[in-house]
Amino acid sequence: MSQYGKWHDFCRDSGSGYATIPVCNLFDESRARRNQTTARLYPDYYGGCQLTGIPLSGEDRHLANLGSILLAFFAILASLFLIWRSERKKAAVGRREMQIFLLGYIVIQICEIFTVGGFPLDGAARRGFSAVHIAAVVATLWILMMNGAVGYQLIDDGTPLSLFLIFGSAVLLFIGTGYIALDTGFSWTSYWVPTLTEPNQAYALYTLYLLVPLVFLVVFFLLETVLVLKVLGEVRPMFFLAGAGLAFATGQIFQFVISVHICNGTHGKINGGLFETLFTAISVVLIWLFWSSITEDDWPMPAATGSTYT
Repeated sequence: MSQYGKWHDFCRDSGSGYATIPVCNLFDESRARRNQTTARLYPDYYGGCQLTGIPLSGEDRHLANLGSILLAFFAILASLFLIWRSERKKAAVGRREMQIFLLGYIVIQICEIFTVGGFPLDGAARRGFSAVHIAAVVATLWILMMNGAVGYQLIDDGTPLSLFLIFGSAVLLFIGTGYIALDTGFSWTSYWVPTLTEPNQAYALYTLYLLVPLVFLVVFFLLETVLVLKVLGEVRPMFFLAGAGLAFATGQIFQFVISVHICNGTHGKINGGLFETLFTAISVVLIWLFWSSITEDDWPMPAATGSTYT
């Protein structure tokens, strides 16, 4: 049978009890029941490593991934600094659009403290943060893709129209994705209830969280590559862009492939979520450096646009 839409393997390997893939936390109650009953009867089937991290006072309370929490906090501070630095650039195409992207990333990092970081919360609160996390990922990657189009100056950057098109469309994506995630986690309607049972086959969330952001990211890299190599005729900024892509890919490998091995090797102290947070933060900084490098000088634009990339 096709594995498309099935979350069982991802959720098994992302940490039992505290899942560092936010979608898995939407299945929190059913996963918790399995851990307490069926998982004892069928340990080989459920298998995943129990991410315990640091024990806290009280019964069965843990700070699951302290490293991710600290890294997310520093990523928020770094993003605020980059927003400030963006504001100080004298002439920069896409300044406001880049700042909106960084704000979206800050929202993701706040959510990661409670999802990837496993900050101790009750199940309902964790599902709420996980839903916002998923929606923020989709909206923020959309904003990043739109940043890739800003450099072509099809619409003047920083204008109300440009900001409305980017921010307004991102809000619509955020609301739509957020509703699906919340309805899945809280079962407001019965539509998504079948996804709560094994193998957690949630087509919508699979598409929205795994595939749609990947498409947005690929389009962003293609747009920026064409802009730099064909329009600006430069090579140096591509080192930042390539580094950003490599760092992001490395983080995803840690999250989806290596995570369970790290968890088993450290006896549940950490998993790949810590490294996903780290390498994603590096990727965002490199994207900002790439953007800064192509806006620090006067770059020639095609004559048809009648403008310079300054």
